[in-house]
Amino acid sequence: MRMRLLVVDDDRIEREALANVLTGWGHEVKTAEDGLAALAVLDRFAASVILTDLRMPRMDGFKLIEKLRSQGSLPPTIVLTAFGSLDMALSTVHDLGGFWFLEKPVDIPSLNLLLDRAGSHSRLEEENRALLQDLSYRGAIGDLVGTSPRMTAIFALIRQIAATNAPVLITGESGTGKELVARAIHTMSRRADANFIAINCAALPESLVESELFGHEKGAFTGASERRAGCLELAHKGTLFLDELGEMPVGMQAKLLRVLEDFRFRRVGGKQEVETDVRVLAATNRSPVEALQEGKLREDLYYRLNVFHLEVPPLRERMADLPVLTEALLQTINRKHGLRVTGVAPAAMADLMGRRWNGNVRELRNVLERAAILTGQGEIATLAPDRGSRAAADPGQWPGVHVGMTISEAERCLIEETLKEAGNNKTRAAAVLGISTKTLHAKLRQYRGGGEAAFEGEAEEEGAQPAGLV
Repeated sequence: MRMRLLVVDDDRIEREALANVLTGWGHEVKTAEDGLAALAVLDRFAASVILTDLRMPRMDGFKLIEKLRSQGSLPPTIVLTAFGSLDMALSTVHDLGGFWFLEKPVDIPSLNLLLDRAGSHSRLEEENRALLQDLSYRGAIGDLVGTSPRMTAIFALIRQIAATNAPVLITGESGTGKELVARAIHTMSRRADANFIAINCAALPESLVESELFGHEKGAFTGASERRAGCLELAHKGTLFLDELGEMPVGMQAKLLRVLEDFRFRRVGGKQEVETDVRVLAATNRSPVEALQEGKLREDLYYRLNVFHLEVPPLRERMADLPVLTEALLQTINRKHGLRVTGVAPAAMADLMGRRWNGNVRELRNVLERAAILTGQGEIATLAPDRGSRAAADPGQWPGVHVGMTISEAERCLIEETLKEAGNNKTRAAAVLGISTKTLHAKLRQYRGGGEAAFEGEAEEEGAQPAGLV
């Protein structure tokens, strides 16, 4: 397999000798005397594999790999090391992502074997990126789906920024898929093999945010019985996604900004600094301008993260995507519940297209999941009423539920309606209600009165096979 190789070594005789061997094997080879010269060569030569010495003037091999890694453009790299610098070579391979190392003088058979492995690794990475790009052109990256002009523009921007380490600020209403956008950026980046760590800033008590981000040392506070790595450490060489950034305490935002400047931090209760190589993506469903005006978001942190701004449109502004979204979501729902739903009937699709979707894609997924469970297999013919629209227009239209009812009475009414819609099938009804069949039977016994079944569904035999489910 012919490859493009770059040999970096300040020893001219060793550099040229190695280049001659590699050229004799049929590879295209370029050389450089140090890291700075290598960067200049790489501007015009896309190397499949780099072979680099560690100890060199101006810029050594360690700094070269570190620089390429930070740019998101590090190909598989074989470190060449003289006797006495083995520890540094191991550190380079482990900490910076070098592919492997060889001691000098280079053992030719070992080099040939490593080149085959590195070349295969490089080819697979390129094929994976090409596949992801091809899918994005067709309207899909992972679970992110759409063919509308708005989504096509988002996919194009994801393709551009994924290969960099630039921070990205993702905005959009709740339920639009901001985390899916962040995962798509990570998946298409050179960090895809490392961790994607997501943290919801709104879900954590203020007292725990610092420990969650930075980790803590044993004894740092009551209950800290052992050292714990924070999200910044767990995301090392990967991606950290900060969801609902505007809900992070302002004081913690200042500490986060400092980390983003030099990528060093201290664990809570720690004295030594920890280095991290992490790309930070952030999201908020608030208007950043309003958050700045209200003092919820630090201006300096906003400008540090807003290198790229990606706004995810609400579903109502990209209704052309609803059919492909529905198809993708049903595939996921089928796998999750072991169903065989093949699609949505035209009348039901018309119903979907006519709704407001204030809850965006999250609401669509919930509506489809409920309908799919009730259908079991084949096409979804009907959907549950648009409760949000009906409640807003006329609360009295909720069947059986009215102001003044107790919670127990409202629960009984809900179970009755669900059983009717499920054809008195308890297994389906329990799935829709989000409870176990055992719990549903307990509720039925609870509401039974006078020795008679309180629900029409009580007549169903316990061992009956739920219709439409396999």
